[in-house]
Amino acid sequence: MAKKILIVDDDLYMIKLLDNYLQKEGYQTHTVTKGKPALKLLVKKSFDLVLCDIRLPDIEGSVLLSHILKVSPNTAVVMMTAYAEIRDAVRCIKSGAFDYVTKPILPENISNVVKKALASKELPESFDDFEFISGTCEKIVELTDQAMLVAPTDMSVLIQGETGSGKEYIARMIHHYSQRKNKRFVALDCGAIPKELAASELFGHVKGAFTGAITDKTGFLKMADGGTIFLDEIGNLSYDTQVKLLRAIHQKIITRVGDTKPIPVDVRIISASNSNLTINARDGNFREDLYHRINEFKLELPPLRERGNDIILFATHFLKQANHELNRRVEGFDPEVITSFKAYPWYGNLREMRNVIKRSVLLAKNNMVSIECLPEEIRFTQKENSIQHDHPNNEWSLKETVLLAEKTLILKALKQCGNNKTEAARLLNIDRKTLYNKIKILEIE
Repeated sequence: MAKKILIVDDDLYMIKLLDNYLQKEGYQTHTVTKGKPALKLLVKKSFDLVLCDIRLPDIEGSVLLSHILKVSPNTAVVMMTAYAEIRDAVRCIKSGAFDYVTKPILPENISNVVKKALASKELPESFDDFEFISGTCEKIVELTDQAMLVAPTDMSVLIQGETGSGKEYIARMIHHYSQRKNKRFVALDCGAIPKELAASELFGHVKGAFTGAITDKTGFLKMADGGTIFLDEIGNLSYDTQVKLLRAIHQKIITRVGDTKPIPVDVRIISASNSNLTINARDGNFREDLYHRINEFKLELPPLRERGNDIILFATHFLKQANHELNRRVEGFDPEVITSFKAYPWYGNLREMRNVIKRSVLLAKNNMVSIECLPEEIRFTQKENSIQHDHPNNEWSLKETVLLAEKTLILKALKQCGNNKTEAARLLNIDRKTLYNKIKILEIE
């Protein structure tokens, strides 16, 4: 069956161009020129992919994105943007968009992005995507061995790791090497859907079950029947939904919202969380009985900053990917850039690195990525580390005196804000990421 793509743009020329090209590629397309009609259409019909302009006449593309993720979380979204709005597009990616493309858009260039976006919601035909989690550091080699060991079983797996560290790739790898690999792999981001809609997304609902339920809906658990469901950020589920999920896992039966008819399901559960569910369960913030159900086998995914030379391995991989997507021929990184990459804490992990390198490749003026191409926070990290190494323990160093003053002021702000880093950053008139970087660099406990 042809994949269905919704194109949302007020540029009629662009709509016609993409519509004609994608139809020739074998896709079933639908076009609208405004965001609100697009949202109404998404409630009534299902689409595999939405191509959405970031500037629409009636609603911001970023706002439309958040609504799409709520009403149709299994739909991939690719943002279309002008060069000057790339920062907004990157924010959209952090909010859940798969990728962005810059205008003017050449149809042949968007073809690859469309294929990747659609593949991200399906069982991968090849295993190339798992290059993201390969590496040579001891922690990841051990984790990969454990994942391969548990894959052929039907045990529930809990993957814990920071946002953007590759938890879904691990889950897909487990599914790929399982006895269920010929069935569906269905991913649901529990953190991206409102708590009141979580039960409907998991179990489905019948028409009229609640306001807005204009048709029957198949839940994600039933969609994954016979295969694997990946529940990302499972800790965000409400207490009531946790109770229903526990019952479904135990009895292998679900009941749609607004219905009483039991529906049998046979599905493997792989869960993920960027918080420590052991502590959450102990503190009463997550049901302990559900925790033990989903935690038959636990995998701890290390953050990128703890993976040593793998950082450069990933950077090289993303460089090749960015060259392909942007039609550039950047060959590598200046030594200063490599030093910065190794020093930077990468709190957004692989997702952040991918975005940084794509942006840097776009900005590169020659065949190498220079330090000027990097975002300010990464250049800042490199500069501060250089200062620390150039002037060790020198009481007459003005730069070290400034660093000491910064540390003192940050400690004072953190104390005044009760260690709330968001409030402390606001008090210091810097963004939160810069504050985290300074805390890391200045070794503030």
